[in-house]
Amino acid sequence: MVSQIDEARPKAVAHDRYKWIALSNTTLGMLMATINSSIILIALPDIFRGIKLTPLTPGNTSYLLWMLMGFMVCTAVLLVSFGRIGDMYGRVKMYTLGFAVFSAFSVLLSVSWLHGSSGALWLIFMRVGQGVGGAMVFANAAPILTDAFPPEQRGLALGINSVAAIAGSFIGLVLGGLLAPVEWHLVFLVSVPVGVLGTIWARLKLREVGTRHAAKIDWWGNLTFAAGLVLVLVGITYGIIPYGHSTMGWANPRVDAALAGGVALLAAFVLIERRVASPMFNLSLFRIRAFAYGNLATLLAAIGRGGLMFILIIWLQGVWLPQHGFSFANTPLWAGIYMLPLTAGFLIAGPAAGFLSDRFGARPFASGGMVVCALSFGLLELLPVDFSYLAFGLLLLLMGLGMGVFSSPNLAGVMNSLPPDRRGVGAGMLTTFQNSSMVLSIGVFFTLIILGLASTLPHSLQSGLAAQGVPRVDAARAAALPPVASLFAAFLGYNPIRTLLGPAIARVPAAKVRYLTGRSFFPKLISGPFHHGLAEAFTFALVACLVAAGASWLRGGKYHHGDEAAPSRAARAGMPRGALDARVAAGDGAVRTADVDAHAAAASDA
Repeated sequence: MVSQIDEARPKAVAHDRYKWIALSNTTLGMLMATINSSIILIALPDIFRGIKLTPLTPGNTSYLLWMLMGFMVCTAVLLVSFGRIGDMYGRVKMYTLGFAVFSAFSVLLSVSWLHGSSGALWLIFMRVGQGVGGAMVFANAAPILTDAFPPEQRGLALGINSVAAIAGSFIGLVLGGLLAPVEWHLVFLVSVPVGVLGTIWARLKLREVGTRHAAKIDWWGNLTFAAGLVLVLVGITYGIIPYGHSTMGWANPRVDAALAGGVALLAAFVLIERRVASPMFNLSLFRIRAFAYGNLATLLAAIGRGGLMFILIIWLQGVWLPQHGFSFANTPLWAGIYMLPLTAGFLIAGPAAGFLSDRFGARPFASGGMVVCALSFGLLELLPVDFSYLAFGLLLLLMGLGMGVFSSPNLAGVMNSLPPDRRGVGAGMLTTFQNSSMVLSIGVFFTLIILGLASTLPHSLQSGLAAQGVPRVDAARAAALPPVASLFAAFLGYNPIRTLLGPAIARVPAAKVRYLTGRSFFPKLISGPFHHGLAEAFTFALVACLVAAGASWLRGGKYHHGDEAAPSRAARAGMPRGALDARVAAGDGAVRTADVDAHAAAASDA
């Protein structure tokens, strides 16, 4: 009897050590993937200069959009499929393969030698390849952690993992601003050694401890879901681009056709999933209350805050930083630095909220976090365009705290609700809702901002340029350009007025040119129209966050899948030694080292 207990204890200790290995490796994977998803935002001006392409030329705008959105669209489309395949063939295998694929495409990005449109297409396709690897990592990281950690520690583990994901998004902004001016290839090369290390580490140290579910691949489900979601996301992306005489592309027949076709294919996908024996997107999981409302809260939260980073960057780069002494060329780096309080809030709240949700359940924290986010959006709406940074920084910190309090408990609550053999597909479904909603959020935020600008900016721009000596024909031509051109110019760190006037600036007196292209003319001109659109966007986000808080509350109290079937401590104490040893060796979260020790003490007393 004692020898059996002695044999079981090292196995339990080894599993206890393994869970921290799993946490550190998956955290590295999430950090790498999210840094690379955002590093390009700040590095785009240097990248386009490096490949000798002007992104704001009307024919080149699509290159700009796909450089921004390609990675996100690809991951959103593939997450569920890779999560499902991980459930069938092994989550660690899919995760390790994702690390390797991501690293390989990072190498291909860093050795790009092409220029012009060929260079842009190479970068876009390689970014999509990175997205394939990123989807494998995103879809399987949370299930690996859920398999490795017992229920009472999953909130903390997933909280740390979520912090790495959010922190990576903002670290990428600063890192891109630092590396791109030195050499734009470094933006992609920096992830290669991390990816190679992570791949080798995962191959050697991670192991399959989860439950596999043998099944056939649902090819029709995969195809209709991928095609439908791609069409919807492409339609949203091109809806931002002006069409004809319209300031946006929502009247473009191709956009309407893409959206309608995408919705029709997704409807067909639902019908297919209800009839196949082994569906990719397991609709029966939505019968689990905690899973259904946790996913709904994730979707609404992502819609509310998905476009926030883009709007804050434009606000800082196009308006606030130039007014406070920063040249347009230097604004991308400083925008990333000035947004760090958002990351700090998440770093503080994420692990703490995850730890507390292990004890008290996800509902009070996830709902409370969304209420805090809604409050933050309301207070941001009250700020003037030329704000005091102390107030702005504190509101970003509050927003980060709210995001952290929501994200970690919500993720833990969803993962805890899933059957062990459905964790991969469940995590994929959750992340698909999140990433797809972020693309939708970006489209909504840009639409509201552009509508606000379109109402007053053209008149203000034409009269302001004419007053500074710009010929009326040139002023009228610049004012007639879609407002999105001004937004993208500010986003890229270009001088908006110099970009709008183009060659016509040579016909303006030199003294006037210095003022027009200086740090005050454009920010003052755009402040009023921009604030109007900003208020609309923040109101939309506030409402979305409040609805997300309500959805989160409906998830119910603390719940772990199989709670009703889990053996009590008393029952575990009376388990046969063989059954206890087997469950410990398998890493069963319901049976821990403490149970072995308690059994040993009971045996000793006997």
